[in-house]
Amino acid sequence: MTIHAEKTVGQLVAENPAAARVFEKAGIDYCCGGHRSLGEACKQGKMPLEQVSELLEKAAAERGVTDRDWMAAGLSELVDHIVNQHHAYVRQELPRLQALIEKVNRVHGKNHPELKQMAKIFEALADEMTMHMMKEEQILFPYIAEMEQAMTARGVRPIPMFGTVRNPVRMMMMEHDSTGTKLRTIRQLSADYRPPADACTSYRVLYEAMADFEADLHQHVHLENNILFPRAVEMENR
Repeated sequence: MTIHAEKTVGQLVAENPAAARVFEKAGIDYCCGGHRSLGEACKQGKMPLEQVSELLEKAAAERGVTDRDWMAAGLSELVDHIVNQHHAYVRQELPRLQALIEKVNRVHGKNHPELKQMAKIFEALADEMTMHMMKEEQILFPYIAEMEQAMTARGVRPIPMFGTVRNPVRMMMMEHDSTGTKLRTIRQLSADYRPPADACTSYRVLYEAMADFEADLHQHVHLENNILFPRAVEMENR
């Protein structure tokens, strides 16, 4: 994989999923911020362009043969992967994380007032994501699957109630930005998920789980913003 500074970070992860680990390490947002060039992203990240490029070259050379190329996969397959892998994970983790953060806030909130703010933000995030996933699964994703099926069978394309797929895609991306902003605020309040010296086991588990949740969401949003949505718009325009 050739590393060009003008390539977007979203493109780089789409070409090689292992690049996501490099960007996580470098503090580069490749999902909601996937439209930025590598050069631009490195100016705001934790590593210089030269170091990130070197790590990306190494990741490309070590890419596993089992990595799924979602740029070449069918859109229906990608939709199923997002729902079964990422939506299922979110639905499993939201109640667990809400219970954990409420418990930790109840015990440690007096000494760590930021926990109350984190709990409030996460509650809003949970409500937002629950509605967001429902809209995708009930409206947008079925249309994408039906459109692909019609294209494959050379049949009549479905007529969307929303005019064009660009409309719900724009809305979903705006909601992704909102969720990403909430998670970044939680990360800042938690000092990058570093538990304080007086943290109990539940406190530490919460921060580990929050870091895992954020990493999964980055992959989740990347697959939609940088692969599924652009390919769906392209297909509709044919």
